[in-house]
Amino acid sequence: MSQHTGNTATPPPAPAPKAPSASLRGARLPRWSPWAIALGSVAAGCAIGIGGGLHSRIQWGLIAALLFVGGTYAIATKVEGRRQAKDRVATSIVWVAFVLAVIPLASLIYETVKRGVKVLDVYFLTHSMGVVTDAEPGGGIYHAIIGTLEQVGLATLISVPIGLLTAIYLVEYGRGKLAKAVTFFVDVMTGVPSIVAGLFILSIMLILKLQPFGFAGSMALSILMIPVVVRSTEEMLKLVPNELREASLALGVPKWRTILKVVLPTSIGGITTGVMLAVARIAGETAPVLMLVWGSSLINTDPFSGPQQSLPLYIYQQYQNSGGSTAAYDRAWAASLVLIAFIMILNLAARGIARWKAPKTGR
Repeated sequence: MSQHTGNTATPPPAPAPKAPSASLRGARLPRWSPWAIALGSVAAGCAIGIGGGLHSRIQWGLIAALLFVGGTYAIATKVEGRRQAKDRVATSIVWVAFVLAVIPLASLIYETVKRGVKVLDVYFLTHSMGVVTDAEPGGGIYHAIIGTLEQVGLATLISVPIGLLTAIYLVEYGRGKLAKAVTFFVDVMTGVPSIVAGLFILSIMLILKLQPFGFAGSMALSILMIPVVVRSTEEMLKLVPNELREASLALGVPKWRTILKVVLPTSIGGITTGVMLAVARIAGETAPVLMLVWGSSLINTDPFSGPQQSLPLYIYQQYQNSGGSTAAYDRAWAASLVLIAFIMILNLAARGIARWKAPKTGR
């Protein structure tokens, strides 16, 4: 029996796909086009401002921003079409808003540094105003630094445990009318002006016939700090996945231990950041300190006895009592620079603690 082998035809190889033509992709603006449009808009805005007799550079900037958005839309519409132009306009508006938000902040920091470094030295940081009047050169902020550290530190010691425990209750245990009432009062306290908190503590001091002292300011500051701590901690605890809680409870771990060993370590970074935001919120308050502490030109390290100075109150008093003296203005700017540096150091410390205490994930 003979075997017949059929010749099967091999199909020809498929042609390689052709690259899409430029006509299908459509025209695109180069990557450097937004920068070119921005530079052209700035130049045109300055020219219009100078030609129109506008003396305010803010007006020049607003004109440049409008030209940037309008120019982006016109050029993108001509080259890329309306649909892509709308996307570019939205992006340009975001950039304009970002620049408008950054410029005042950068200007504030620049002015504070430029004016504050005139008298900011070791002598300024290590001496008080005990033997110098506000109109005379010299003196320092040592007494104000001590007062700020003690008052803010005591307020933090009062507020953080109360705020943290309140947030844990609302997230982990809070049910029913009591939780709703606590949430309502926290929301109300968030919008309480600082002067109202100062008046509340002042009324207690008048009833008890107490004289101004540093701890009274700390109590008023803690009233302002507690709702911020509660709200930030509550949001961070809500971000912890429920699967972590359920896994711990399934292993027979009590709920309080689950909160202590699982929930809090997972959210410690956000909680620390929230606490630092609350500290920054109260570190610059002047009204409660002015009402309850009064301020002092001498060094007072005891927050429970006698008037005490703080950095915000020192800045206010130097500006108010300057009488046209440049020395007082320079001291006020230097104290402002120290206060900004103090808040910045706190935030950097918070970031370091958050990274250190954050849960480590192994591979």
